[in-house]
Amino acid sequence: MLSPVSETKSSVESKPLTLLDRDHSILAFNWRVFDWACRSDVPLLERLRYLCIVSSNLDEFFEVRAEPHLSAKQGHDQEGLYTEESFDQLSAAIHELVDRQYALYNDELIPAFEKQGIRILSHGERNVAQRRWVKQYFESDVRPLLIPVGLDPSHPFPQVANKSLNFIVRLVGHDAFGRENDVAIVKVPRVLPRLIRLPDKLCGKRTLFVSLSSVIRAHLAELFPGREVSQFSQFRVTRHSDLAVDEEDVKNLRTALRQGLQHRHYGQAVRLEVSAGCSEYLASFLLKQFGLPEGALFRVHGPVNLVRLNQLVDLVDEPHLRFPPYKASYPRQLGRDQPIFEQLKRGDVLIHQPYESFDGVLAFLREAVDDPQVMAIKQTIYRTGSNSELMELLREAVRRGKEVTVVLELKARFDEEVNINWAEKLESIGVQVVYGVVGLKTHAKMMLVTRREGKHFKRYAHLSTGNYNPVTARFYTDISHLTADAALTADIEHVFIHLAGQSRLPRMNRLWMAPLQLHRKLLEKIESLGVAAAAGQPARIVAKMNALTDEALIRALIAAGKCGVRIDLIVRGACMLPAQVPGETDNIRVRSIIGRFLEHARVFYFGQGETEELYLSSADWMNRNMLRRVELAWPVMDPVLRQRIVDECLVAGLHDSLDAWDLQPDGRYVRTHPSGVRQAISAQNALMARYAAREARGKA
Repeated sequence: MLSPVSETKSSVESKPLTLLDRDHSILAFNWRVFDWACRSDVPLLERLRYLCIVSSNLDEFFEVRAEPHLSAKQGHDQEGLYTEESFDQLSAAIHELVDRQYALYNDELIPAFEKQGIRILSHGERNVAQRRWVKQYFESDVRPLLIPVGLDPSHPFPQVANKSLNFIVRLVGHDAFGRENDVAIVKVPRVLPRLIRLPDKLCGKRTLFVSLSSVIRAHLAELFPGREVSQFSQFRVTRHSDLAVDEEDVKNLRTALRQGLQHRHYGQAVRLEVSAGCSEYLASFLLKQFGLPEGALFRVHGPVNLVRLNQLVDLVDEPHLRFPPYKASYPRQLGRDQPIFEQLKRGDVLIHQPYESFDGVLAFLREAVDDPQVMAIKQTIYRTGSNSELMELLREAVRRGKEVTVVLELKARFDEEVNINWAEKLESIGVQVVYGVVGLKTHAKMMLVTRREGKHFKRYAHLSTGNYNPVTARFYTDISHLTADAALTADIEHVFIHLAGQSRLPRMNRLWMAPLQLHRKLLEKIESLGVAAAAGQPARIVAKMNALTDEALIRALIAAGKCGVRIDLIVRGACMLPAQVPGETDNIRVRSIIGRFLEHARVFYFGQGETEELYLSSADWMNRNMLRRVELAWPVMDPVLRQRIVDECLVAGLHDSLDAWDLQPDGRYVRTHPSGVRQAISAQNALMARYAAREARGKA
């Protein structure tokens, strides 16, 4: 399917290579994640977890990406970028993926769990004792929270929250007032667990659960005494949930966002999920109620919210059904018994997470908090989580009299409320909290420590490709860079002053910052390599990122490839550049790696002859990252550290033959199966083994 951007007048006249469609590329990524749920070599609980990840990704896709397609279907698209046909094609593609999800769940995963003695019992499968227990649970824990609403002119359709579980019921007979209102709604509170484990005395030697939906379904008639339930279905509606706040028109961004959060759960409906057996009458009633076309209806053979099955992963204590535990090693460059500041005076330190632990970053901040010579700490926060030791350390720094400045991004999608709460906590104890630049998200990850050493101040810094989140640091692959480099830390100081004071940014020494230079610098670098290749010099680009959707960068890569630059792109998610198109992108290969850990590091390598440059970055190659966010890219100057990143992040990925997928010219991804290789190699498994061996040698 063509990307909307390829239909502009200029593209028609020059007839450039048609780019791949972004939304279908996002779905292709989810097919690759789904493949992990299908793999028999993956432990059973992990297969279920990957199935839940796909469902969670689809939820976010609908919440963020579906609205313009739906508007086009309904004839409301004002920009003309999408069409009714685009909605139908996207709807068909998503339906296929969802159907495959439920087929896998019902036909493979459930039988596999049963062989392990793990079952989710339906009402018909429960024995007398189990039914008695379930009824008691319903009466004591569920029924007091349910209020069925019979619909009539004085009882309109209730507000149904985004992604909440609900039941719709068709009733026979008359209500208490002799009327024939036949439809009722039962809203299920979010506080109730979606899976309930039965007591051991009712399970024998098995591990048995009941789903909340089956508990309610079994006692649904009891909620309508004097009426007969003739039809019913569980249902779930997904709503457009991307917060839109006009920053130019609000006096207090934090207050405006908090008010906006109150309405997020009740945005425009974009998807309706019902049970497979839902009657046409009830399905049509709901579609009309939410103003949705038939293509937005999903009939599912199982729970309407597969994401909640993550609870099963957490509730089952069977280690053999999980990945073997992996304990990250302490960063090998950091000596545990030496002050980190003294180590950084001797050279930079790289931490490759999650193979090395985030504890190294916390140790750096903890040392800064404890050190009486540290005068100031500045840090950006994008996603840090609701329970964060790092944030508590910043609060402790204030209590110890240090100047603490936090650039906190309130608009981190779906983390807005957590960040607002942190902003209020930090401000209440005297932290200087700023929210970046109006109209831009601050996505850069940096921390700057200013320390008095004799008569002078010296700066120490941390830069990262990922978030300051100790939880995600355990399963996101990222690079942390600790440095005392004077030129680099001076640049970081300038960026903080720019974000806080909105002053003009001086000429930078090492950093490239979006939206001011990063896009232009990348384009210049790609173009210069194209010129070198055209002149007969060896030229090479290897770039690793999460998404490649910026058209200018894509066109620059295509042009450089035509000039003879050899280009390898490791793009985990959406990629709009069609690789290996004869006569167009012959020199460009694109691959995606989906593994046990989420590939998250952004690494850009540029080689010209004997000259090598390597940049780490917080930015993906997307238009929003280049032009509507504050992002950073910075060089790794130490040749030893640079080679380490090349080996572990780039070469390892290019030689992966187990978890890698190669992009085809038509947008399909094909599992990599290199010829002549006896045993497939996983880059992540190899790195886990390498770091575990180093840790063992260090303890020996």
